[in-house]
Amino acid sequence: MRQWTFITHHAAVLLLMARRIQITARELASEVGITERSVRMIIRDLEAEGYISKIRKGRLVHYTINHRLPLRHRTQQDKAVGELLATLGGHPLRKKVSRRKVSS
Repeated sequence: MRQWTFITHHAAVLLLMARRIQITARELASEVGITERSVRMIIRDLEAEGYISKIRKGRLVHYTINHRLPLRHRTQQDKAVGELLATLGGHPLRKKVSRRKVSS
């Protein structure tokens, strides 16, 4: 049986970037299961179309995602990429802070 997934490599890379704004191409490649060269081509694609921007901070790269851009396929262009990322858990979970009353 052929192996396939519902999520493309582009979406998987973008999702990981959304979860960790400072992730290396090597880490992305390892997580997605593709070569580092493929990841770098995906990053170029995403940056060229405006889905991500990157800022170099020393040896690290900080990725920012434009959540408002539409999905690319003509059947989903009415949805923003941010909606897809939110559905797939692409927004970091905020930890709830426990507030205890201190009695005097």
